[in-house]
Amino acid sequence: MPLVTPATSTSDRTRRTWWRAVLIGLGVLVLSLVLVALFFPWDWLRGPVNRYVSERTGRTFEITRHLDVKLGRTVTVMAEGVEFANPPWARDPYLVKAESAEFDIRLWPLLRGQVVLPRISLKQPLLSLQIMPDGRRTWALGKDTSDTATVPVIDQLLVDQGVLNYLAQAQGADIKAEFGIAGDVPRENQTKPDSPALPLSFKAKGSWQKESFVAEGRTGSVLQLSGAQSSPFPVEVKASAGRTSLQAGGSIGNLAALDGLDVNFDLKGRTLADLYTLLKVVLPDTPPYALRGHLGKQGKVWKVGAIKGQLGESDLSGDLAYDTSGALSLLSGKLQSKSLDFDDLGPLIGVPTGASGTTTKTVAKSASSSSVKQVQVAGKVLPTATLDFDRLKTMNADVWFKAVQIRNARAFPLERIDTHINLTGGVLQLDPLDMGLAGGRLAGLIRVDANSKPVSVQARLEARTLQLNRLFPRIERTEGSLGKLNGRIDLAGRGNSGAQVLGSSSGTVALLMGKGELSNILLEFMGLDGGEIIKFLATGDRNVRLRCAAAAFDVKQGLMTSRAILLDTSDTVINGNGQISLANETLALMLYPQPKDGSILSLRSPLRISGTFAKPSAGPDKAALAGRAGIALLLGAINPLLALAATIETGPGKDADCERVLAQASPVKPPQKPGAATTSPAK
Repeated sequence: MPLVTPATSTSDRTRRTWWRAVLIGLGVLVLSLVLVALFFPWDWLRGPVNRYVSERTGRTFEITRHLDVKLGRTVTVMAEGVEFANPPWARDPYLVKAESAEFDIRLWPLLRGQVVLPRISLKQPLLSLQIMPDGRRTWALGKDTSDTATVPVIDQLLVDQGVLNYLAQAQGADIKAEFGIAGDVPRENQTKPDSPALPLSFKAKGSWQKESFVAEGRTGSVLQLSGAQSSPFPVEVKASAGRTSLQAGGSIGNLAALDGLDVNFDLKGRTLADLYTLLKVVLPDTPPYALRGHLGKQGKVWKVGAIKGQLGESDLSGDLAYDTSGALSLLSGKLQSKSLDFDDLGPLIGVPTGASGTTTKTVAKSASSSSVKQVQVAGKVLPTATLDFDRLKTMNADVWFKAVQIRNARAFPLERIDTHINLTGGVLQLDPLDMGLAGGRLAGLIRVDANSKPVSVQARLEARTLQLNRLFPRIERTEGSLGKLNGRIDLAGRGNSGAQVLGSSSGTVALLMGKGELSNILLEFMGLDGGEIIKFLATGDRNVRLRCAAAAFDVKQGLMTSRAILLDTSDTVINGNGQISLANETLALMLYPQPKDGSILSLRSPLRISGTFAKPSAGPDKAALAGRAGIALLLGAINPLLALAATIETGPGKDADCERVLAQASPVKPPQKPGAATTSPAK
């Protein structure tokens, strides 16, 4: 065993003594740093910190009373009396002015020039946020306030009581909100009793999209401004803007992006079109509504489910989704009404409703609507209200709508609607469009192109088995009319109202009837057959066999010119011709009856139909009738019996060539279908 020399032993002892001294020195240094960190008078640095922050941001920053710091990987700063000015261009002088502030700040991102604040707690703050249309914002901390890289990242914000002002000209927003922990909020601003889950109450007022609003509600006290909530953020809100009111309650997964939104809502207003101003969602003009449902959001997609409520006197249910991920937002889904009041369709297409067409209810709806520019013109039947078609270019839509039953249709016997609403790039198509009308069916498509000026409208519709007695329910004594109508409408026009479109339209219109039965009383009136009129008024109406009927018109620039007008029954053959002006809403038709049976007390003459759509008139052609009346007077001067003989109709009418007339009245080939905006998805 080797021996250890005294020199070696002394060297080891010296080395150990040196390392011990080093370790003790390091320990003393660390302890000194810890003691300095714990007891360092950070308040001495208020002046340098104030000057440094003010110089880096280009605006005044000041901690007015006290500063303290807790060091670590995440530094905690505690300041009493905090004042941070807004940029010179801002309306309000301070970005933040608070009684005290405590915030955590991460060191490593700060060394790279990024401010990351995992937590901010403010006591009695006054916050004034403003963003300009050019991108400048008051909460960007660099000298260039349009540089989003200088916007601090804030995870959690805690407040107790204070005021928030928000001004955003591009959104038409100027909002002032007062908030506070329950018990600290002014009594007049408290909305509900204290709740552990919703301790923060708020009350806001101002404008959004330049519409005045007020709101109040309660939320959780910890606002998660970035990242996902550790638990859903609870919220209750009650708001109103104009005549639109909202009540909602639920939770939010990510407050900054509104992701994980899960709330139930009640929404009421005067017309759904008002939501365009508030939300930039294109919805039709409607009567006053009250809807409830569930609102959710994941990523860029908002979902409104379990919709139930009323539009005027009509019920509405369904589900909708609103996807904002594309260049144009997309509204999609399905809506249904089990019972739809016809009056509630009026504001949608600018048609006045009510028995007179100008009821107070209708005028109020049209005047209050944001997309109908005028009420119906007196004396006009076609809808003259100007519709705001420019809104069709602000979003896309893919919605199925179905009205199972339509009530209160009065003179327009619409019974049901089933249609696919497709809106793409400013082109609106109702395709397919399937309507129940007068016991039959009116189906086809309607296409509206809002990209043209004025708006271009095309309609291709086919009528099948419309029941005559239900198509004209106001004409007296037609209960026995058993005839059924078929027809086709193929028109294209331009304009921003129904009247303008029809007044400029071109195309074809045809209505046809095959074999059936028709009320005789109408024919006798048209033929001025006094004997037959007296007979049927005394003994009641009866039905006559209908061989065929046709009315076909060529339409050019709103002027309908007859191609064929025919009514052939076992009693009478009636041929006609003339014009109908959709632009002027006038009638100029002549009907020429030829009875097939003999009758007395008849002064046969053409029947003239004239006047306007609002006030049509029908009567014998005075010139022809005067000629026959003059003959009767002349014969009567010779012998009264001869005057009676002049009224005897010997029935020269012959059966019409129905097959030829129907072929003539029908278009040679079906009209071309308007080009689709997009390929519609399967129903």
